[in-house]
Amino acid sequence: MVEPETFVFLADLASNNRKVWMDAHREERDDALRNFTGIATTLHDYAGRFDPHVAEARIKPKQSYSKFFQEARDRVGPGLYRTDVDVFANAGDPAEDVGYYLHIEPGNCHAGAGIFHPSKAALAKLRTRLVDDSQGFEEIVNDAQFKVAFPDGIITRKASNALPDGFDSNNPAAPYLKMVGLGCRTDIPDALFLDDDVIDLLIEIFRSARPLVLYFD
Repeated sequence: MVEPETFVFLADLASNNRKVWMDAHREERDDALRNFTGIATTLHDYAGRFDPHVAEARIKPKQSYSKFFQEARDRVGPGLYRTDVDVFANAGDPAEDVGYYLHIEPGNCHAGAGIFHPSKAALAKLRTRLVDDSQGFEEIVNDAQFKVAFPDGIITRKASNALPDGFDSNNPAAPYLKMVGLGCRTDIPDALFLDDDVIDLLIEIFRSARPLVLYFD
């Protein structure tokens, strides 16, 4: 699934996160992009085994993974480029809808479901859903099978120190309302991603994550 050269390119980019280096390695970059496009296509082709809504969606593979270049407002770290890539399997937009993803980064690969870079409208919708049915959310995250599949529970890329205005601190969902996007993940060794049979593992992970996706659907 993930070509060895893709891991090499990402590792080299992490050590040489500069435009002059990227410009000199366009061929390797383009090969990695083709790899990500192929992975997105594969996830969609197998989506019928974990979520029919994704299978029925008209995805655009080249728009189904995060881009290297980071806009200044979205930049993580000092580098101009992201040195990791998220490949999505969504029925909608990854910035608007909770969906499935796999994260490709040397030494830090994982897969799961969530929405981690939501638009303002999507974040407001997510928080409203949590308030309206906090019990339903707790039932999902406390389910024994969910805990086994995702031992880290619900995660986020960013959390606020205080609740957003207008929300009650006594609400059971209060810890999640502080999160700027949320989801679940399970770690996968890099070596497994080199084998096409990893799709069976991804399908199993996505099936376990489906209740979370359906909750926010």
